[in-house]
Amino acid sequence: MLTKLRKFRKHIHYLFHLNIFIVNLRALESTGMIRYLIKEDGRLRELDEQQTGCWINIEPPFTHEELEEVANQFDIPLDFLTDSLDIDERSRYEREEDVRLIVLNTPVLNSIKEENDAVYITVPVGIILLPDYLLTITSYENPVLQLFLDNKIKHFNPSDDSAFVLQILEQNVYRFLTFLKNLNLRSNLIDKELYDSSRNKQLVELLSIEKSLVYFMNSLSTNELLKMKMKRTDFLQIRNDEDKTDLFEDIIIDNSQALEMANVYTNILNGTMDAYGSIISNNLNLTIRRLTLITIILMVPTLIASFYGMNVPLPAQEFPYMSSIIIGVSIMISLLVAWYFQRKRLF
Repeated sequence: MLTKLRKFRKHIHYLFHLNIFIVNLRALESTGMIRYLIKEDGRLRELDEQQTGCWINIEPPFTHEELEEVANQFDIPLDFLTDSLDIDERSRYEREEDVRLIVLNTPVLNSIKEENDAVYITVPVGIILLPDYLLTITSYENPVLQLFLDNKIKHFNPSDDSAFVLQILEQNVYRFLTFLKNLNLRSNLIDKELYDSSRNKQLVELLSIEKSLVYFMNSLSTNELLKMKMKRTDFLQIRNDEDKTDLFEDIIIDNSQALEMANVYTNILNGTMDAYGSIISNNLNLTIRRLTLITIILMVPTLIASFYGMNVPLPAQEFPYMSSIIIGVSIMISLLVAWYFQRKRLF
């Protein structure tokens, strides 16, 4: 009963998030939701139907009914497909008879970013290993898979499923590292504007970077646990292949490095945002102090002029050059007050 309830809840959760991902423009321009690909003469070639050793790639737009047809056609548990489309799904692996599932979180550019949204987000990609095929499914345009689809990765062969999965894991880590460096560069550029800033624009940009780092830290952490469990249980069945084992260990090390970078950048960013709040407050205080000093300087001629604006007899008011003398004295006193403030470095 609990298993049925869990499946029903996942189906509802999947349907809720499906509409979010279909807005992706490139996916909407796709000619079909499923592609059969095979490597020949160093390049990918698209097939009309599946054949042994091919790569099956599924992208939106698609409906729940179409996913059920795919599940029935390839004898895949429907949960394996729908779980891979859940944006909140954590990285994990699962096995059911001869079908193996890997859910991997990958970084993507947030194409529907609002003003204070994260620059980058993470979305899951499902890698399903079948006895004769390797199937990938995603609900969002995935830059990691796109590298393989565009033939930008050399020496990969979908028919060697374990090697292909390792290359996907490797490129995924590289993508995290690249995006982390971009976020650090954005943060450094904002730092240069902080000292003269008294507005919230830079603060909003830093908040967007911080949200991206939170996504990255969570995904890198779950990806690291996934890879360590896969290595310990020999999920890819590569224990007797030294080259693949060494590559897997390098991927785990690179993932740990990316996680450490995300932690360091987050700590630096938190310190920067604290300093930014203090800088804004200090800049406002300086502005208020300057305005106060200007008010004091202008108060002297205003005070003197106010005396001679009263309708009462005043000393020397009949003197012909008295108005010029009053103006001169007012200016001189104002200059003396300004010089005093300047000497005390109050300006």
